[in-house]
Amino acid sequence: MKRIREEFLWVCLVFGCLTSRVWSQRQPQPQGPQVPCFFIFGDSLVDNGNNNRILTLARANYRPYGIDFPQGATGRFTNGRTYVDALAQLLGFPFYIPPYSRTRGPALLRGVNYASGAAGILDETGNNLGGHASMNQQVADFGETVTQMRRFYRGDANGLNSYLSKCIFYSGMGSNDYLNNYFMTDFYSSHSDYTPKAFADLLLRDYTRQLMQLYNLGARKVIVTLVGPIGCIPYQLARFNGNNTRCNENVNKAIVLFNSGLRKLVDQFNGGQLPGAKFVLIDSYQSSNDLYLNGSSYGFEVLDKGCCGVGKNNGQITCLPLQGPCDDRRKYLFWDAFHPTEMANILLARATYSSQSYTYPINIQQLASL
Repeated sequence: MKRIREEFLWVCLVFGCLTSRVWSQRQPQPQGPQVPCFFIFGDSLVDNGNNNRILTLARANYRPYGIDFPQGATGRFTNGRTYVDALAQLLGFPFYIPPYSRTRGPALLRGVNYASGAAGILDETGNNLGGHASMNQQVADFGETVTQMRRFYRGDANGLNSYLSKCIFYSGMGSNDYLNNYFMTDFYSSHSDYTPKAFADLLLRDYTRQLMQLYNLGARKVIVTLVGPIGCIPYQLARFNGNNTRCNENVNKAIVLFNSGLRKLVDQFNGGQLPGAKFVLIDSYQSSNDLYLNGSSYGFEVLDKGCCGVGKNNGQITCLPLQGPCDDRRKYLFWDAFHPTEMANILLARATYSSQSYTYPINIQQLASL
């Protein structure tokens, strides 16, 4: 589609082109951060090292993860930058937002990443993989951060609230509640306990409470993401034997129920339920579908296999320590069985930052300027 193709050309200029084409100049990056801080909540799509020191299979602090990242294998579940890394750059931050696991003191004032691989809205989600920080725990960790920040403001609650109201908050949750809970029937009973609609309602009830807790702690500019079409990721394709469709549409149909409810929730929050707050919804479901349908337009040649992995579609077992990945990551939409490549992350960051192709009701640049 034309809109993503235009975003791709812009990406080459700002971030360094990831295709063989050479560009003679780059557009200037923003001068200084547009917001004072950036707080991130989520799962492995945006985790940047919080799971490194806990007992879990959901960790990525080994090569070839980070093979294209300047700092190497940091715990990011991709070959380079995550979506929030690219977004932080677009917002003008001169540094990557650090993980909560190793951030204390005045550095907290600039923002923290609480995301944890395997995390979900429900506490039990991801237990099949081991330890992680669920959304409830991430919100509690932010509460502890606010307590520490109060000390820097010498108890001036109004001053701190004013500061936090200018910050960007990002929350991307729900994927694991389906991947590592509802559709993992050999470990969880949720699929037999709930219809797809009832399970979506359960998630939305808990997520509503969690987002309202963030609001009560000071969040006012909030980005939330829809769950992508995970019925189309290499992990699902390696297990799905559909006759007429490439993707597992049973998984995608369940996700659509959650996504439609989340869109309504954003309308409620913006409609006056949370005074002074502005929520922006990222339609990562549609953006992913557009990339599947038009991948070759953005340099992607392989849309259904991980760059690194084992078995059918490189999706039966995820990327193993010291495993050799594909030679040209630029041609792959997926890095491993679950996660997009750096190029896909950068494309989404740009598409959501300055256009409304996949954001509702405004884009992220407009949110930052409020």
